[in-house]
Amino acid sequence: MTYRRSHPSQRGFSMLEVLIAVLVFSLGIIGLAGLLIFAIQSNHVAYLRTQATFLAHNMADRMSANPVGLWNGNYNINTILAPGAAVPSCAAGCTPEALATHDIAAWSQQLNTFLPNAKGSINCSTANLAYLPTPAQIANRPPYGGTCQMVLTWNEAGSAGAARQGQLAPGSTGQQSHTFAWVFQP
Repeated sequence: MTYRRSHPSQRGFSMLEVLIAVLVFSLGIIGLAGLLIFAIQSNHVAYLRTQATFLAHNMADRMSANPVGLWNGNYNINTILAPGAAVPSCAAGCTPEALATHDIAAWSQQLNTFLPNAKGSINCSTANLAYLPTPAQIANRPPYGGTCQMVLTWNEAGSAGAARQGQLAPGSTGQQSHTFAWVFQP
């Protein structure tokens, strides 16, 4: 008597299932790696933008602490100081002009430390004022209508937005310039 198997032999079918499972798993891992790289780039961009905002507010606070130097135009600069510039000391006290020079040097050093290829400018104007305060009134800190404009520019390497939108030229390094422009009353 011969026995017949109810199931025909399935040679090699399990191996094919394993290969397909490995392929699907590999594609999933590659997708997760891409998401991880995108998340790291986005995190770094957010870090640089936070640093720029913090440094801008820091300088605005320094400016509002020295109203005489501010409204005499001592904080108006077209570009920050080069990396490695010495910061003058005001340990023994200094004039409003010297304090402004100290603040600009310290701010320039911070920008060069925390932002890649940083550039900055400050321009304060009393052009919109109907009444110009006297130096004695400036020292008493009354509210003014004068405004200051601060512009910070830096590079963000491999900016996720540029890569996602296809803005990178072939062979480019992905350096994208970003600007923080702020008009405020100190």
